[in-house]
Amino acid sequence: MRSLLLAAVAVLALSSPAPAQTALTPNIGGRVVPLPNGAAEFGWPGVYFEGRFTGPSVEVSADPQAEHLAISIDGQVRTELAKPGVARLTFKDLGPGEHVVRVDKLTESQSGSAQFLGFFVGAGGQALPPASRPRRIEFIGDSHTVGYGVRATKRSCTQAEIHDLTDTSLTFGPILSRRLDADYRIVAFSGRGVVRNYGGSSPGQPLPVLYSRLIPGQAAPAVDPADPWRPDLIVIGLGTNDFSTPVAPGEAWADEAALHADYRKTYAGFIRDLARRQPQARFLLIAGDSFAADVEQVVQAVDAETPGLATPVRITGMDLGACDWHPSIADQTMMADRLEAAARTLPVFSTH
Repeated sequence: MRSLLLAAVAVLALSSPAPAQTALTPNIGGRVVPLPNGAAEFGWPGVYFEGRFTGPSVEVSADPQAEHLAISIDGQVRTELAKPGVARLTFKDLGPGEHVVRVDKLTESQSGSAQFLGFFVGAGGQALPPASRPRRIEFIGDSHTVGYGVRATKRSCTQAEIHDLTDTSLTFGPILSRRLDADYRIVAFSGRGVVRNYGGSSPGQPLPVLYSRLIPGQAAPAVDPADPWRPDLIVIGLGTNDFSTPVAPGEAWADEAALHADYRKTYAGFIRDLARRQPQARFLLIAGDSFAADVEQVVQAVDAETPGLATPVRITGMDLGACDWHPSIADQTMMADRLEAAARTLPVFSTH
């Protein structure tokens, strides 16, 4: 069971905010669908909302639906929401000075979504402009990026345990972003690959096909081409699911060689498309044990056209101690270490 660290008074109700309350404008990390009155619907892993204010108290309102949301103030987790329904929580006695309130989506919703309804300060408080960081990173991947069952200390987990013990906040993406003082966005879906999903499931629906969605389980709405999000760095970790199980009769590839060739061609095309949309970005490509040589060839192909566009980052030696042989918390830290070393060689991060 997830622990509830209630260091402030939390009051749940279904009422609207009092007229005297002031809504904070949040800094939003991740893709969301805007709703009326500053609310937002969200489904991709690792979405977060941050608000800045002064004053002795703040109210947080959200509906997690089937997901788990962590609420923190000034970097300390105060509670986690894990039950569907609108929750309004008031945290009091915060002390003088500036405060930062934050909501993080921890679990993965492959279908459905959650809703953020707002941050509010009352009498004696003042809304401050939203925080923002000098750099931006986008992470594209699969269950390793999601943090599938990462809180587990065992490999055999029930479906409920996998859901409840997934925690994207503990993965290499947020870890690396904190180290590099960057806001981040995560577009990741467990079981998906570049051209082939785990076990050949959901044919025709690998991650690049889902990439343009605002909510992962919904074909529409899609990302607006004018979306102002401009990452300095795009980190991609895709390939484990393409090659983790043998090609079966009836699949689109005659054999493993054909699958590898399709992976390399499609992956390079995906990167070229991303680079056309985000010409300012550079790419780090995670190279796992079963597809490291393929990633090297992809890097060679895209760098031949745009020198220095992509860099492979070799990841090996994980203990895979979490649910279903997925990366543990220690593995996630190790991946962040290796990605940081690579990122520090890029001009945009070399002095930060």
